[in-house]
Amino acid sequence: MITLGVEEEYLLIDPETALPAPRVHEVRAAAGLQPIADEEEVQTELLQAQVEAVTPVCTDLSEVGGHLLRLRHAVSAAAERAGCRIAACGAAPLAGPLPPPVTENARYLAMRRRAPQLVDEQLVNGMHVHVAVPDREMGVALLNRLRVWLPTLVAMCGNSPFWDGRDTGFSSWRTVVFGRWPVGGPPPRFEDAADYERRIEALMDAGVLADRGQIYWQARLSDRHPTVEVRCLDVQLRADEAVMFAGIVRGLAATALREEKEGAPVPDVAPELLYAANWHAARYGLSGLLVDPAGRRRSAGDVVCALLDHIAPALDDMGDTREVTSLVHRLLREGCPADRQRRVVARDGLGALPAFLTAQSTESTES
Repeated sequence: MITLGVEEEYLLIDPETALPAPRVHEVRAAAGLQPIADEEEVQTELLQAQVEAVTPVCTDLSEVGGHLLRLRHAVSAAAERAGCRIAACGAAPLAGPLPPPVTENARYLAMRRRAPQLVDEQLVNGMHVHVAVPDREMGVALLNRLRVWLPTLVAMCGNSPFWDGRDTGFSSWRTVVFGRWPVGGPPPRFEDAADYERRIEALMDAGVLADRGQIYWQARLSDRHPTVEVRCLDVQLRADEAVMFAGIVRGLAATALREEKEGAPVPDVAPELLYAANWHAARYGLSGLLVDPAGRRRSAGDVVCALLDHIAPALDDMGDTREVTSLVHRLLREGCPADRQRRVVARDGLGALPAFLTAQSTESTES
């Protein structure tokens, strides 16, 4: 059984104006007063209008779901005490005249000095899934095998269509925002763990990065934990959608580890095609055609079903098949969260969106 953990970032918004509310310190203080969340589970992020929730290490999806709902409710209650609300959306739909202040730690302040406009516009929220690996060599092998599926995950996860009061036309605008940093997008293919380290050291020696934390590949080895971290996902509107992605990522990891042990060929896609497929997925989500891991244009539904087929044996082994497949089928019926956001705005106007986001963020199923 592969253990896993999930990190989620939430936007803090003012209940009256729906603008980003820089109250993370008050929220953390209020969360610490509750017995259901501790200091390590509720953390600051780059901007003071964001807060991060971190699950403990989990062994099954029911445990992941339980922790995510517990943490969402704890942070939501803390936010209300601090005079704001949480919204599990991939990008802030509205922005005020001034950007939220940066969280005052040395690393974040250094990032602000190096790239002020990028930091000011970093009002985007992701979901990171950590899956345990036996060692860094096997972790790199996992990266090489799952990288071709990252655009499919991006298409499925879109939850950031609105930005500064306008529809961006993208399902995952967060993907575009993150793509502006020096190192991002799908990772390259590596020869081995030593090659992985050489490439990072070359980036550091060139002086283009302040620290290793700015390796913003959509999947990377964690420097703090014995895990591979998949970072391509928008934070999900509902907790059960986050559970679905945790199950899919673990299924991809288990499949990759099995293939590596069996000596199966490593799938290879030219980096420019993988990058383009990723952009296309962020733009269109599940609404049309996708580029599959072989570089072919296919319907989004066919590519998602191919993903399920690819990880089916791993899902069976871990007892995740029923939960993951039922949630994926619901996703194909309803569309991704970006589609649901757009339906709310089309029906009731942009002013109805913040209440929808905050209500959904602490629910496991759509009301």
